[in-house]
Amino acid sequence: MAAPQDPPEPRAAADTRQAELIRGAAGGDQQALAALYDATSRTVYGLLLRILADQGAAEEVLLDVYAQVWRQAADYSAARGSPMAWLTTIARSRAIDRLRRGRQERERAEPLEAFEQVAAMGASVEDDVTARERAGVVRAALSALPAEQREVIELAYYGGLSHSEIAAARGLPLGTVKTRTRLGLTRLRETLKSAYEGMR
Repeated sequence: MAAPQDPPEPRAAADTRQAELIRGAAGGDQQALAALYDATSRTVYGLLLRILADQGAAEEVLLDVYAQVWRQAADYSAARGSPMAWLTTIARSRAIDRLRRGRQERERAEPLEAFEQVAAMGASVEDDVTARERAGVVRAALSALPAEQREVIELAYYGGLSHSEIAAARGLPLGTVKTRTRLGLTRLRETLKSAYEGMR
């Protein structure tokens, strides 16, 4: 007689159930997607809120995440990780895309805002031109960084994330995030120092 088996661990049971729901969604079962959302959206929303630090944005991106899950459910493979790991990977990617779009929108708005501020303060045209040149130099220097260094700096300074939050968002060791930030900032300082000396 076979020995009785222990009941599955709660996490393992949840993984099994969520994997079944993803397979159902892949087959076009909307009820399966709704059940997956009910089972996982609180955790996913919490991650999005930590990355975006904005409730409205987190809610919008949450809907994008499950829309992507619906489209790509057939791509899920348990061999590459648990259902929650798959979901949080999608969520991180969508949240970081949202942060980048927000930064780009702010950059596009900067010229008009700068003009309005200069006009209000009565600053000279020369001061305005100098300020724009310096802003352009900073953006160019940031763009010249290696992608992994630029990303952590953007998340820290544009997204307002701490080192530990960046590590969680990108699935990186905390030490790696700190090293990339330090190297990126050192390189930025060197580039900006040379550029500003050339502007004098």
